[in-house]
Amino acid sequence: MTANRTEPTTPLLQIRGINLSFGGIRALTDVGFDVQAGSITAVIGPNGAGKTSLFNTLSGFYRPDSGSVQFKGQDITRTPAPRRARMGLGRSFQNIALFRGLTVLDNIKLGRHAHLKTHVLDALLYLGRARREEAALRRDIEENIIDFLEIDHIRHAPVSALPYGLQKRVEMARALAMQPSVLMLDEPVAGMNREETEDMARFILDVRSEWGVTVLMVEHDMGMVMDLSDHVVVLNFGQVIAQGTPQSVQNDPEVSRAYLGSGDVRELRARLQAAATVRRAA
Repeated sequence: MTANRTEPTTPLLQIRGINLSFGGIRALTDVGFDVQAGSITAVIGPNGAGKTSLFNTLSGFYRPDSGSVQFKGQDITRTPAPRRARMGLGRSFQNIALFRGLTVLDNIKLGRHAHLKTHVLDALLYLGRARREEAALRRDIEENIIDFLEIDHIRHAPVSALPYGLQKRVEMARALAMQPSVLMLDEPVAGMNREETEDMARFILDVRSEWGVTVLMVEHDMGMVMDLSDHVVVLNFGQVIAQGTPQSVQNDPEVSRAYLGSGDVRELRARLQAAATVRRAA
């Protein structure tokens, strides 16, 4: 009798050999890793390691010099950013990118724009399908996203009047309104106090467990990364220097050197000279 074998699961997102440069500066070099469906994957690294450049490449704002991005088994390397959003890649930004003059509710509704089917004329006249679609959109956002993120008390407030931590939560709400399969969070707890960080960590865990959304995040808070992540990818000077479980990455000497150095001035000088050589060669 032949034993049953479990077929390997195809990753939801596959990054292969991504190279990205700006003039003579190499931002990413041969970057590759997988994001499994239902996982929380963290990308970490020192400042300037290329993390946001990677996110901009995955979401379609940057086009790589070479390499490929596969999403749900489809090559999206040359797919424009708006279409990637419709396909299920939603993201937040390192620097808050909300419309400060609009209310919380209006900002969140903009996240669903890519999925609306209303024609321009319908929208201008606000009749028929446009009105029904608007009502359904508002009901879904209010009953699900706003309640989920516990921001009902500020839904009619202008974003400009909110403290930083709540603005970050609103940005996450707008990304969720895109109905993503993969939620890309760029430093979701940057600048937050302990209570705000704990709330955001809870929301990230809940969006994975309750909504079935896969999470890919860039984050500097190592405590949060180690507590939440299933898989960690470490970038340094635009290259992947380690990846694996939080425990294995935490114990990797290359990761320690990337963050802390060895304390040896000669080694530090050698690292800087090597980085300069790479940039000149590029």
